[in-house]
Amino acid sequence: MPGVERMLDESANPAGRLMASPVSGRVAALAGVPDSVFAGGILGKGCCVWPDEGVVCAPAAGVVGAAMPHAVGISTGDVEVLVHIGVDTVEMGGKGFELLVRQGQRVEAGQALVRFDREAVAAAGHSDCVVVTVTNSADMAAVELAAEPGAEIWSGEPLLRIIEE
Repeated sequence: MPGVERMLDESANPAGRLMASPVSGRVAALAGVPDSVFAGGILGKGCCVWPDEGVVCAPAAGVVGAAMPHAVGISTGDVEVLVHIGVDTVEMGGKGFELLVRQGQRVEAGQALVRFDREAVAAAGHSDCVVVTVTNSADMAAVELAAEPGAEIWSGEPLLRIIEE
């Protein structure tokens, strides 16, 4: 994705590091996620995107720390990001998901992580919102939305602003 690496470079954004949206869709506050663990910020501060497509990409360059069909964790070195597809989708046992990366793999911003079948998620009775959280939010000065709630966003556009202490 042209320009994504520059966008995520702190030197290009002295007001904080920008994390890209992993998917195209509609931005929503974390409180709007239909799951109390995510909505309550227990897994960190962040937001969600109600997707228009079934391909989830890396919001930043880093190393995959966790790789499951419905969720991928990425470490940038100082920021830990969780990209979780849907609510209770772990119950699907991987059906409808194609994991494209493995634990320990280096990924680039914009690289496809998971393909998923939105219809299969809906048929299983689950929400397909794509949740993005900074799991080590407590170590950051702030984690803020860089996009307006309710706005349409393209994969790779700025989604979260992370200000390190």
